[in-house]
Amino acid sequence: MLLKDKIAVVYGAGGAIGGAVARAFAAEGATVFLTGRRLPTVEAAAKEIVAAGGSAEAAEVDALDGQAVEAHLRSVVERAGRVDVSFNAVGVPDREILGTPLAELDVETFLRPVTDYACSYFLTARAAARRMLPNHSGVIMTVTAIPARMGSALNGGYGPASAAKEALTRDLSAELAPHGVRVVGLRPHGLPETASLRAVHAAKADASGLSWQQFEEYLAASSHTRRTMRLRELAEVAAFMASDRASGMTGTSVNLSMGRLDD
Repeated sequence: MLLKDKIAVVYGAGGAIGGAVARAFAAEGATVFLTGRRLPTVEAAAKEIVAAGGSAEAAEVDALDGQAVEAHLRSVVERAGRVDVSFNAVGVPDREILGTPLAELDVETFLRPVTDYACSYFLTARAAARRMLPNHSGVIMTVTAIPARMGSALNGGYGPASAAKEALTRDLSAELAPHGVRVVGLRPHGLPETASLRAVHAAKADASGLSWQQFEEYLAASSHTRRTMRLRELAEVAAFMASDRASGMTGTSVNLSMGRLDD
């Protein structure tokens, strides 16, 4: 098992990506502490993990509340002894941003995802780093999207938000990696199983003129594999990157665009 006896915390575990990653971590032997703003959805994910034979607990935590993040992680360390993996899959939905041309956005609306995504990642990473540094061990992770590196229309501030998170991954690694703490991001593209991609399509449907099926076909055609990525594939890469077998990877975001984005 890749993560046997590891202690992992997943933020945004009530969402599709966070839930999939939590399940993958548990399947590889980790004890997983799932958090999210809506406790019922997080509890449902935790119960699914336990029913499958894994170890999981759920808690309501607002990842934009620094005190809540610190209090929860303090309780995890008090009970489990340490934290080995911190994964931030927090989403910031705001449908009024998607589908609106940049020239028509007010600055507050544009900055909302930039501020919230960067703040959430910073707060969860900072809390984890404070507990990992004394042990000279740990992995801090997050997920972004290809607009961080590739121009795309009608996304408001989501592209700059992803770029900010990737820059923070590099900066965190520059400071933490010399002390044994790795920092890694995942950059997937086009996950039809997620509600967020459905929201992207709905917000851009009028401008694109594409049905959901046509949108899926467009995403598949733009990849080398001629298909879209599955949540399971992303989650399995996350589990590997969190493991000691990926000890040479830090300060980078793994390209999971299936060839859509060239490195």
